[in-house]
Amino acid sequence: MPKNEASIEINRSAVEVFDVIHDYPRRLEWDSLLRKAELCDGARRADLGVRSVCAGKWFLGGIAMKTEYISFERGEVAAVKMVNHPLFFRNFAATIRHEDIGERKSITRYIYNFDAKPKPLSAVLEPILDRILRKETRKRLASLKKYMETPGNSA
Repeated sequence: MPKNEASIEINRSAVEVFDVIHDYPRRLEWDSLLRKAELCDGARRADLGVRSVCAGKWFLGGIAMKTEYISFERGEVAAVKMVNHPLFFRNFAATIRHEDIGERKSITRYIYNFDAKPKPLSAVLEPILDRILRKETRKRLASLKKYMETPGNSA
């Protein structure tokens, strides 16, 4: 089961960054990985127990993942687990942690783990998927930082 982490310092408070990450109507303004991001079942905002669907850009396979928030503490941490069964992923979970490290400066940590499928190919698929996820996670965080630090884009 690959597990990895990426982090970035952003010149905004932890609460501001948290709020932008979980604001689904604004998600595609900054998220470099996604072509679709929406909450499910009529939910108006992300929260504990809420489900969402995020679909990757087509050049990355366009995989759509449905997740459920299993932790949600504004400005501190949010965690999701995958609840559907998309191509290549048997399990997937991610946690985003936020910490203020100065006045209007914070660090955002994205931690994920997954299992690939089909099981007989997991030894081949997991290193490939992990390499892609690590690269895309770093790009997403850099895009988030740029968005957050552009005047007029704060929460």
